[in-house]
Amino acid sequence: MDRKQVVGWIAAYERAWRTPGTKTLAEIFVDGVTYRQGPYRSPVVGLPSLARMWEDERNGPAEVFQMTSEIIAVEGNTAVARVEVRYADPVDQEYRDLWIIRFAEDGRCASFEEWPFWPTQPIAARRDES
Repeated sequence: MDRKQVVGWIAAYERAWRTPGTKTLAEIFVDGVTYRQGPYRSPVVGLPSLARMWEDERNGPAEVFQMTSEIIAVEGNTAVARVEVRYADPVDQEYRDLWIIRFAEDGRCASFEEWPFWPTQPIAARRDES
């Protein structure tokens, strides 16, 4: 993979999010994809499970959002991108994510992991005081 291919894949991901249904997921993810929504989350495995999660997580393909991205690194079949998403107009929710994307030989994603952050997220876990 190179930076241009990764930019193209991220654009295809955004188009898929904005497209009704989930049929386009097979164009960007392999059948046995693992998709982790956070570094400590269990992965969603396989296209059928990913399609269910995809529909559960979005408010529909007409959801209003703006997405920007910056490629941080590409090495071999792995890319890291910083992605910012702002939902609604005016913005009522925003995320800055790091995406770790591992690609299959055909350019589709075989493994996806995101590290989401939002403005009110604490920078340290709170310890329970006993």
